[in-house]
Amino acid sequence: MAEPKRAGLLRYLKEAFAFRWNLLVLGGASAAALLSGQFDTLMPLFAAIEVVYLAGLSTLPRFQAAIDAKAHAEADGRLPGQPVQAALDAGTARDRILEVLKSLSEDRRARFLRLRARCVEMTRIANAVRGETADASGASTELRQPALDRLLWVFLKLLLSDQAIARFLQAADEPQILHSILDLQERIQKRQASLPETERADDRILRSLQDSLTTAELRKDNIAKSRGNAEFVAAELDRLENKIQAVTEMAVSHSDPDEMSSRIDAIAEGISQTEQTIRELQSITGVADVDQTPSILTADLSPSRMAVEGAPRRGP
Repeated sequence: MAEPKRAGLLRYLKEAFAFRWNLLVLGGASAAALLSGQFDTLMPLFAAIEVVYLAGLSTLPRFQAAIDAKAHAEADGRLPGQPVQAALDAGTARDRILEVLKSLSEDRRARFLRLRARCVEMTRIANAVRGETADASGASTELRQPALDRLLWVFLKLLLSDQAIARFLQAADEPQILHSILDLQERIQKRQASLPETERADDRILRSLQDSLTTAELRKDNIAKSRGNAEFVAAELDRLENKIQAVTEMAVSHSDPDEMSSRIDAIAEGISQTEQTIRELQSITGVADVDQTPSILTADLSPSRMAVEGAPRRGP
């Protein structure tokens, strides 16, 4: 297959120069130079910085890919006049999804991709039932809304939480912790028995043993809490997967887009507890809470972009 035609250097430079933050900074710098009374001295410096900026950004592969995508979309009549910021945002969202996918084990990543593929396939069938063949992507208008992307994004982050908890539980040596607790309790009893009651409060050894016991019991509680979180996340993964499949399957039998939108919105609004759990687990998953949900159904998750360096991840 022939490689798509690139936008070209002039288009890259034009888009880099027209980038809103560049225009804002350049305008502010020009005004500052004019007001300072040293315009002839400062403007050549600002111009040199602008040349470095344009050369750097216009040769950045990700920037070029975003501009190429925008140019192709405009040529197809799909994105007339869309600003470069939208193309950059789309690339950033895709990179965010790929980053999470690449950090997942092979079985979890495959589970998500199967679910996403199921969504796309169901919407293709729904389009065919309604006679809508113009949408080459197969994602119908009502199912391309942010609510369904939010459900898929939550499902993806749940998979990452499930993996992180599994690794923590695998690394935690619970039998050793329980043995340590019993040993410390026994040593504390012996130490208390060997001391007069009046001296126990000031005994350094006894305080140290009691602090160690408190720490060991905290570790035990953390493991118990993690097991509870693991059970909840596993149950939520199954529940959410069934919900997503059900709502996409309903698209085939429901012809009213408003009804479908309301159903998806209702499901999306019902996952607040799940999102709260994900936020609580951020310290071990490493996924930051973001305001904007990336577009998952329309993201480019082709095998070439899903290539992972080194051997694939397996196990927990």
